[in-house]
Order: sequence, then C-alpha cells, then structure tokens
Amino acid sequence: MASLGQLFWSFFKIGTFTIGGGYAMIPLMEKELVDRHQWLTSEEFMDIIALSQTMPGIFAANMAAHVGWRLRGLPGAVASLIGNILMPILIILMLAAGLHYLQGNAVVEAVFKGIRPVVVALIAAPVFRMAKTAKISRYNFWIPLAAALLIWLLGVSPIWIIVATGIGGFLYGKNIEGKEATS
Repeated sequence: MASLGQLFWSFFKIGTFTIGGGYAMIPLMEKELVDRHQWLTSEEFMDIIALSQTMPGIFAANMAAHVGWRLRGLPGAVASLIGNILMPILIILMLAAGLHYLQGNAVVEAVFKGIRPVVVALIAAPVFRMAKTAKISRYNFWIPLAAALLIWLLGVSPIWIIVATGIGGFLYGKNIEGKEATS
C-alpha cells in the first residue's frame, strides 16, 4: 500500500516534470502508478482517466485526487493533490513575477515554439495506448472517431458526446443483459 509520503512524492515528480498540462501527464502517471508502483491496473487507470475527464475542474488535479482517494482515502487525496500542484504553482508564480522581463524575448519565444510539437506527441502517445486498453477494434473504432469529428468539425460540445455515449453504453448493456436472461 502506498504511504502518504510516496503519494506526495510520486505526484510531485509528475507535476514537476510535465510540460503541457494534464493530458501530457498521462504517460508519466501511467509509468509511475501502473508500471513502477503497481498501485493500479491499466484498466483502473483508464477508468480514473475517464472519470477525471467528466468531473469539473483541472484534469491533472482530478486524477491526483482520485488516485490518492482510491489508495488512502481523504489524506491520500490531499497528499496527491498537493504534490501534483505544488511545483506548477511555484513555477507559475515565478513566471508571473518575471513575465514583463521575458515578454518579447526572442529566445523565450523560440523555446516555447520548440516545446509545442513535444507536447502534441506527449498527448498523442497515451491515446494509442488507451485505445489498446479500451479494446478499440475494427468493430468499434468508429465511436471515438465519430466523437472526435463531431467535436472538431461540427463544434459539438464534449459534454453532449459524453452524455450520448453514456446513454448508449447503458442501453447497450441493458440489451446484452436482456439477451443473456432470455438465453
């Protein structure tokens, strides 16, 4: 079982070394929580990702709090959350204090332009891993594809996509249960 110190330290490392926000943290979280410490299975990790996306607030903070809660209750949630947000808050405060010195600096702008493709890769890599864990196949690949296209091309709110797929999954599950009961 994870100690509060282990939870804090694991999420502190994740929060410190991730550039690009919550979704870019997914590979580091998976490596730390599933592979290294084996506190969660791949399926549990994916369930927490799905739940954290549907909750209001910051994705990375939701992930940290939920993992901490699952492993150690309220104290675990607090330790994980503080560990996850402490360094980013300090970095933001430092950047805000020195922002007027950095504004218009060609080197700083070049660094941020160079970081952008890396952030895209950090977000894209777990998508493919999650697809495998979610058992995306040639029969159901159209569901995430349709959802992405509806959001991207037609501007449909992700909330409506989540509600629709939740209802669809519920109805599909009820249909399967009904068929099994009559067999």
